[in-house]
Amino acid sequence: MTETVQLGLPLVAAAQAQKHVTVNEALARLDAAVGGVLVSRSVALPPAAAEEGQAWAVPGAAVNEWAGQGGALAIRAGGGWVFVAPKRGWRAFVADESASVVHDGAGWRDGLVALSPSGAGLSAGITEFDHAVGAGASSETVPGIPANVLVIAVTARVLEDIAGSASAWSLGSDVSDDRYGAGLGLVAGSFARGLLGAPMAVYAPTPLRLTATGGSFAGGGVVRLAVHWLAVDVPGL
Repeated sequence: MTETVQLGLPLVAAAQAQKHVTVNEALARLDAAVGGVLVSRSVALPPAAAEEGQAWAVPGAAVNEWAGQGGALAIRAGGGWVFVAPKRGWRAFVADESASVVHDGAGWRDGLVALSPSGAGLSAGITEFDHAVGAGASSETVPGIPANVLVIAVTARVLEDIAGSASAWSLGSDVSDDRYGAGLGLVAGSFARGLLGAPMAVYAPTPLRLTATGGSFAGGGVVRLAVHWLAVDVPGL
């Protein structure tokens, strides 16, 4: 056997010269793979400015030094690239997406909490975005709650003061204006923690609605919103 089973680390051969080369390569792979941080999974062109020890999940359309390595991890080591094949159950954090992912044996899947033998999955995720508050009695967001999820909560933080004659605001959707909070503050730093008593299934993309209380919005102010949800995937064939 010339390499380890799980991480493909090169093994030192009996009476091998320059053993440090093999050992250092193995340590470089171990350092990147065990850390569990991937710079990206969407970059197809090997970055010239890559730092030693950084790792990427190689997409299928990769070119140049990554050509033919789709699905592998590309690790910068010794000024070149070494490749490791991820296995089912490996977890990683994709830095440029701020996403936690799990490998299901075929590819990376977002936010997996549980995975069945046939590929059925339970995932947890957060859809976060900033919303510029428009003028009027209410202001709806684009985007909002994604389709086919079970919403657990919606949280919010006012980034810039909300302008207008309103004394407060509420956070909800077309179902209920205050499902995720009421009497919310208008000044920067104010927040909402809209934890639902019973999770709510949403089957179509749905905007969130900010509704003015005791007045109206003048147009101005920014609110950062985060939809906290669960999703399910069907089993494979």
